[in-house]
Amino acid sequence: MASSIDSPLANGPLVSGRPARPPIKGVGGADRSHSAPRSSDSMLHDARMWNALLGAPTLAPAEIVALAAVSRARMVGAGEVVFTHDEPAASLVFVREGDVALGHRNADGEFRIERPVRGPGWLDQSAAWLDGNHVIDARTTTPAVIIDLPRALLEPVLRLQPDLSTRLIASLAGEVRSLAVNTHGLMHKDAPSRFAQWLVDHIDRQGASGVIRLAERKRDIASQLAVTPETLSRLMRSLTRKGMISVTGYTVVVHDRAGLERIAAE
Repeated sequence: MASSIDSPLANGPLVSGRPARPPIKGVGGADRSHSAPRSSDSMLHDARMWNALLGAPTLAPAEIVALAAVSRARMVGAGEVVFTHDEPAASLVFVREGDVALGHRNADGEFRIERPVRGPGWLDQSAAWLDGNHVIDARTTTPAVIIDLPRALLEPVLRLQPDLSTRLIASLAGEVRSLAVNTHGLMHKDAPSRFAQWLVDHIDRQGASGVIRLAERKRDIASQLAVTPETLSRLMRSLTRKGMISVTGYTVVVHDRAGLERIAAE
């Protein structure tokens, strides 16, 4: 965990404004000036990565090769900018490894998280198709490998690989559905239900072990749930008294998932 990240229950700065690092050389990409955990070619040809992003069924080898050929990988250090909301979107962007926060910098210059994304996961799959800017800011919370799919290079591939077009459409539809579900929850569920659902979702993301390791500040978690930090503290205390969770430092242990699912469904 990077030193610029505070305790998840603190309210200090989350990330700095350091510029992103240069790209790693991909197939036909820019010069390599920072080493990656694995070679760029190996990362871009990783079938598991593409299947995690695009879902089943498994991509054909030719499809993976085609996507890898137009992908550009770059290392971004912890606390650095991936893209900003006033930056033209020329590429579909995802995080291959590491954690990235989507959010906005407020008038005081503080970055407020709206949604965390752990790799592999999409950061912006839509803006490049609309010839506009990104609609949100993205900053790393850990060192990360970011992959850009430039639209100008991707379009010819999709004309030659029509099945890939269908897969990308389905993946984008899944992102839209997820956002719609989140919006419905914010509009129609009360704070206890939203927090219970947040806990259940994070159990699933972190291996369904019942242990959630927090990498965000209390204020940022509250912002995602559209509650105040004080309300979030009360919700944590309430679930702790009921024996459903216990909280120690950066770790939340869920003792009663079924109980949380009941609350989330209310």
